[in-house]
Amino acid sequence: MSELGLNTISFAGRVASSAQFKALYAEGMALVEETASYLDGQGRAASKVLPRMASVLYAAESMRLTTRLMQMASWLLLQRAVNNGEMTREQVISEKSKVRLDSFNVDRNAPGWNDLPESFRDLVERSLRLQNRVALLDREIYRPSEDNIDHDNQNSVQAQLNLLQTAFGNN
Repeated sequence: MSELGLNTISFAGRVASSAQFKALYAEGMALVEETASYLDGQGRAASKVLPRMASVLYAAESMRLTTRLMQMASWLLLQRAVNNGEMTREQVISEKSKVRLDSFNVDRNAPGWNDLPESFRDLVERSLRLQNRVALLDREIYRPSEDNIDHDNQNSVQAQLNLLQTAFGNN
């Protein structure tokens, strides 16, 4: 490993077990509760008076919103478990492979989007921002460490040139 790699500090690892994580956890769980309350109450009533296209979109987006929030809540609970010593990092890595923190985006140009209740669209937007923060933290915490990267003391540009020469038989 390079001398620089030995001096690298994992800020994400520190954030994951800090007051900042506790705030993120609280924000995530509060958003889950707020969304459930909205969908069961005000959202249900509002969805009944939407135009047909918006009604179909509301149904689809509510499912995506709920799925997105459940995936984030699962990740937050797993991270809390590792922070509290209830699970090992390896156990969390195994379990978190079931959690998806991407590909739940929204098409704001879809027909009917602007007809959706503003409070619903706000929940969707807040969940997307939270999803991005959680996904970023996940990538930072669980990306392969420098210790696991095979260093062969060869210049990486030269290594790529050698691969190209081998692939194209450049004599």
